[in-house]
Amino acid sequence: MRLSLFAVVTALLAACLTSCVGSRTSGHPDSAEADAALLDAVTAEDVDGVRQALEAGADVDARGESRRTALLLATRSNSLQVATALLEAGADPDAKDSIEDSAFLYAGAEGLDEILTATLAHGADVTSTNRYGGTALIPAAEHGHVSTVRILLNAGVPVNHVNDLSWTALHEAIVLGDGSQDHIETVRLLLDAGADVTIADGQGVLPRELAEERGYTEIVALIDAAN
Repeated sequence: MRLSLFAVVTALLAACLTSCVGSRTSGHPDSAEADAALLDAVTAEDVDGVRQALEAGADVDARGESRRTALLLATRSNSLQVATALLEAGADPDAKDSIEDSAFLYAGAEGLDEILTATLAHGADVTSTNRYGGTALIPAAEHGHVSTVRILLNAGVPVNHVNDLSWTALHEAIVLGDGSQDHIETVRLLLDAGADVTIADGQGVLPRELAEERGYTEIVALIDAAN
């Protein structure tokens, strides 16, 4: 009798296991498959596919090549709809890849204002720093992304943060800029936001001297007016 009962219990357990595995593989892919589907959908800029993968159990912060999250992949391709869907699903705007880029930092550096604004709306850390120890504001100033600089300053990114190269946003707008109208306007915005013209670079050179050396007379005039 004991053997018969054991056999019945064993059979029931086996049947349950088979049923559970079959159910999972037929309609509910495991997390690895769902994560892969999410990354594929992001790459294809397929918003519906992104939502389906998330509903199937994908990690919203699933990582692909170079440890880039789904959100960072969407940001790098400037796919606003996909990035927004991921942020609304709880994606971390500050999650960094293997070279210390995040969606927030990358959007700021590259002037992707719509995605940048979305990351800020979903709690991006304005003090976050990149692989050079710089805030998002510093490369934005370097590139002369005027509207981006304005967004970042309004969001509260520290204007006088010094990166690992001993440069502030003001230094980079001068040293790595080209004296264009965009860089002149960038400098004006930085100064209006309280950029400190007395902070020297790693060689002890002040922003005014850096601008004067390069013949950026309008920038020199802006710095003089700020003193």
